[in-house]
Amino acid sequence: MDLRFLCSLLLFFVVEATTTKTKASGNTTVPALIVFGDSIMDTGNNNDIPTLVKSNFPPYGKEFPGGIPTGRFSDGKVPSDIIANALGIAKTLPPYLGSNLKPNDLLKGVIFASGGSGYDPLTSKLSSVIPVSDQLEYFQQYLSTIKQHFGEEKVKFILEKSVFLVVSSSNDLSETYWARSLEYSRTAYAEYVADLASDFIKKLSGLGAKNIGVFSAVPVGCVPAQRTLFGGFKRECYETLNNMAMHFNSKLSSSMDALQKELSSKLVYIDIYEILHDIMTNSSKYGFKVADKGCCGTGRVEAAVLCNKLTPFTCSDPSTHVFFDSYHPTEKAYQIITDKLMKKYQKYLGN
Repeated sequence: MDLRFLCSLLLFFVVEATTTKTKASGNTTVPALIVFGDSIMDTGNNNDIPTLVKSNFPPYGKEFPGGIPTGRFSDGKVPSDIIANALGIAKTLPPYLGSNLKPNDLLKGVIFASGGSGYDPLTSKLSSVIPVSDQLEYFQQYLSTIKQHFGEEKVKFILEKSVFLVVSSSNDLSETYWARSLEYSRTAYAEYVADLASDFIKKLSGLGAKNIGVFSAVPVGCVPAQRTLFGGFKRECYETLNNMAMHFNSKLSSSMDALQKELSSKLVYIDIYEILHDIMTNSSKYGFKVADKGCCGTGRVEAAVLCNKLTPFTCSDPSTHVFFDSYHPTEKAYQIITDKLMKKYQKYLGN
């Protein structure tokens, strides 16, 4: 064989292998992930605001790189981190209100979500956290900063090519409903919250976001805290609350179908209810030993400030539990949930 031909052939394979690796590991279609909502996605926005809804202390973060409590409501990473990594954007995403955030850090996206918030303005007021209306205002500040440092074309690129996710409603349905119960039946309140969600989607679209994924409500009646309050001796799921969540989901899904005809944005309804419900009720199938209690403390009521380094009985291995505290899943559970969601919905969120 001619030596020059052999060298050329080897060079071709080296270049091809390098190119293939770059295509696989890089991401040219989704430059940034931008997330609004509540504690499922919050990566630390509550750390420096005056609220009890915090998680920037042990044992939160015990499985996070370095074992650092960052304000994520879990033992490790949360879905916003896992999704960003799956999209090839970043291993983790910062909170918008995080300290030392530089303009370049904004290019891969940020988290505006605030633990304890909801679509209902009363929800955030009761918990002294960041309402979704303020999250949209922060988003406008974000766009202004991008424009100032990188120009109008970069703003347009981020709005058109990025993925925008909205995750809310759990706190509305499980907590704020009780403060609204004299005004609304459960069904009427679920529809009210769904209408507020639709309003948020329209506002986000109006600001230029082109690829919007909106999560359904979770089966919040199956979280440990609700089982403790309403599940009886057997700690069963509180089906009244689950039915409320399903009614919200039905209204939200149909509203998004209608909005899709009205808005220029691409809207994707992301059903997290069924996946999480299956993990909660068939936990051993996914490798978990405990589903009705959290890892922190007794696992019955502990969450936020009640789950701290002085809390006794915290488990040594969170991966055996579906939940880390009485409301929030472990990183292992989040990873399983997110993997399934990405397989199902990623093709709809791309460009």
